[in-house]
Amino acid sequence: MKGKRRGSAANGGPVKVTDQQLAAAVVDVIDPELRRPIGQMGMLRAAAVAGRAGQVLVALPSRDWPAAGHVSHAVSEAGRTLDGIDDVVVEFTVMDEAEQSALRAQLIGDPAASAGTHEGHGHAEGREVPFAQAGNKTRVLLVASGKGGVGKSSVTVNLAIALAQRGTRTAVIDADVWGFSIPRMLGVSRPPTVIDQMVVPTEAHGVRCMSMGFFAREDQPVIWRGPMLHKALEQFLTDVFWDEPDHLLIDLPPGTGDISLSLAQFLPRSELLVVTTPQPAAQKVAQRAAHMAGRVNLQVRAVIENMSWFTGDDGKRYELFGSGGGQALADELEVPLLGQVPLVPQLRAGGDEGMPITAVDPNSDTAGVFRDMARLLCEEHLPTRRYNEGLKLL
Repeated sequence: MKGKRRGSAANGGPVKVTDQQLAAAVVDVIDPELRRPIGQMGMLRAAAVAGRAGQVLVALPSRDWPAAGHVSHAVSEAGRTLDGIDDVVVEFTVMDEAEQSALRAQLIGDPAASAGTHEGHGHAEGREVPFAQAGNKTRVLLVASGKGGVGKSSVTVNLAIALAQRGTRTAVIDADVWGFSIPRMLGVSRPPTVIDQMVVPTEAHGVRCMSMGFFAREDQPVIWRGPMLHKALEQFLTDVFWDEPDHLLIDLPPGTGDISLSLAQFLPRSELLVVTTPQPAAQKVAQRAAHMAGRVNLQVRAVIENMSWFTGDDGKRYELFGSGGGQALADELEVPLLGQVPLVPQLRAGGDEGMPITAVDPNSDTAGVFRDMARLLCEEHLPTRRYNEGLKLL
C-alpha cells in the first residue's frame, strides 16, 4: 500500500510493533556531536513497546552532553514513523568510565597504544598527528601575518564559514594562545565536551573550533614558554575529535615564533595564507612570515589583503591605508592575491558580537569576497597538493 509506514499490517488490522522493530527504526539516528549513528556508538541500550507506546533508553557519553535534546527529539520522531506507535518516550543514562574509554578508542585511538599507529593517537609522548599521516585528506591552511592588527582572525573566521557554506567540513584551531579570539568571533556559546580526555569541539555556523579561550578567561594572560606551547598545540591536534574535516584552518599568532615552528613540525604538508593590509609597512612585515615558511619548507599558497578600502556614504572608495601592498607581496612571493577585503564596520562589529558577516549578512559585498576566496581555494588555480601514498623515499 502506497505511503504505508514500517510495521503496518497488510490486511488493515491492528498493528503490533515489536521491540526489535522499534530498535531498528531508531538505531540509525545521528548524534550531531559525534556525527555517527547512536547504534554504532553504543548509545542505543534498549527499546521496548507496550501497546501503541514505545520506550527507548539512550546512553549519553557524558552527563552534560549538549546533543541530548536533539537526540531525544530525533529518536522520538524516528520511532513514530512506525505505524502502530503513537508516542516514544526517550530516557537517558550515562556511559561509565570503561564505556567512555572504549568510545574514545573507537573514535581517535587508544592513548595507551604504541606510537606510530592509528591506535597511538593521543597526547602522550611520541603520538602521531593524524593530519600529518599519509592518506589523510584534510587540507591544512595556516593563516599568518607578520604583525598584529591586520584582521587575521576575522579573515580566518569568515573564510572558514565561507568554506563551510560550500558544503565542506571545516574546522578552526585558534593557535594564537596569547591573543585568542576565535570562539568570541564565531559566536560559540559553550565550552567543548570531554569524553575520557578526548575533546569534542564546539561548532558554530558549520565550523568546529578549538581554542585556548576555552581554558582561560579573556582577561587572563597565558604565560608559557615554548615547550608548554608546543605541548598544548600537540593536544589540540591529537586529543580532539576532529573527524577528518575537509579543511582545517589554523589562526597563527603574529610573527614567526615558537608556535609557527611547532606547527611546521607537526604539519609539514600545510599551506600558508599570508594576511596583510595595503600599506607598504605592513606588507614588508608580512614578508617575514612568508620567508619563515620557506625556511621550514612550508608552501606559501596565497596572499589576502584586508582593509583594502572604505566605501563612504557618497559611494566613493577611500583607500585609508594606502594601496598596492597585497599585490606587491603576492608578486614578490610569486603567488596569487586571493582576495581584497574591504574595511566595513559590520566586519569589525560582527567579530566583537559573535555575528560573522559571512554568516549573518551572506548577501553583502564583503561576504561575497570571502565566498570568492573559498571558491578559488576549492575550484580554480589554488588546488591542494596531491601526495602519492605509494611513493616512498628510501
